[in-house]
Amino acid sequence: MQSDSLGFPLETTLVFVVVAVAALLTDIFAHRSHKPIGLKSASLWTLFWIAVSLSFAGFLYVHHGKEVASLFLTGYALEQVLSIDNLFVIMAIFAWFKVPDGYRHRILYWGVIGAIVFRGIFVVIGTSLLALGPWVEMVFAVVILWTAILMMRAGNDDEENDDYSDHIANRMVRRFFPVFPKLVGPHFLVSSEQVEAELAKPENQGFSFTVKKGVRYATPLLLCIAVVEISDLMFAFDSVPAVIAVSREPLIVYSAMMFAVLGLRTLYFVLEALRKYLVHLEKSVIFLLFFVAAKLALNSSNHLWHHGIEISALASLYVVLGVLALGIIASLLFPGKKEAT
Repeated sequence: MQSDSLGFPLETTLVFVVVAVAALLTDIFAHRSHKPIGLKSASLWTLFWIAVSLSFAGFLYVHHGKEVASLFLTGYALEQVLSIDNLFVIMAIFAWFKVPDGYRHRILYWGVIGAIVFRGIFVVIGTSLLALGPWVEMVFAVVILWTAILMMRAGNDDEENDDYSDHIANRMVRRFFPVFPKLVGPHFLVSSEQVEAELAKPENQGFSFTVKKGVRYATPLLLCIAVVEISDLMFAFDSVPAVIAVSREPLIVYSAMMFAVLGLRTLYFVLEALRKYLVHLEKSVIFLLFFVAAKLALNSSNHLWHHGIEISALASLYVVLGVLALGIIASLLFPGKKEAT
């Protein structure tokens, strides 16, 4: 079978594109309302996205063998685990901006779109850089190692205490739009007429705000989504090299990340409901970052000095799943301290 530029037959690329687009459209259609997503619904949707990902892994297994399917599953599981810390940060962002539950999945939708675009760009750049030589893998290993050390030093800092008023994304939005400091339904931008209509409501009587005619105003939702996008962009600097450590094939790397990202919107609501019970998951994330850095360093040094030591795709998959399972079990056996009432 003739391979395309991504190293796989055109048929495989087309199947990935069709499944990914269909999944994205399904997500848009299913969550187009502004109603909060409950734990039961979020859990069922999370299982659905896992089933979609496993189905694509099954396709890879049938058409390309066990090794390729293992690489995809390892990258997928690794991206899911690494995304947990990102979702916890997003929870803190939502809390700071006081985003109502019903609007959170709307922001997460645009966050998912941004993640798909950013990761696509980074995958192209990252896999292209690997062609420059094995030392690039060593650079990636150092970046991931440093991230793990920073996370370990941060310990149990409460992210909800972070102040996003001076965040770079917040400042960027304010450079282009004046800000109306109140929510106006699900809108990111509102006209001066909409602001005047909002100020005329009884609950806003006495609220002082000067409205300029013909001006578009940003709402707190736009500020929030800007902070979410920039935060996800920062996380992509870590997660993309981590998944590239699993495979150098752009299609494997991007499809693994794509399917993981598609399930993040509903996974967020599962983690939000269970966060106080999953107190040791972040330790799993830190351990896996150390593992990925070691794997990249071994790959790089093997190319340089041919020592023959490698970590197989199947072994990597077992490590990722095992560490995730241990994090969940440890959280159940050794729960965090109860907050004083």
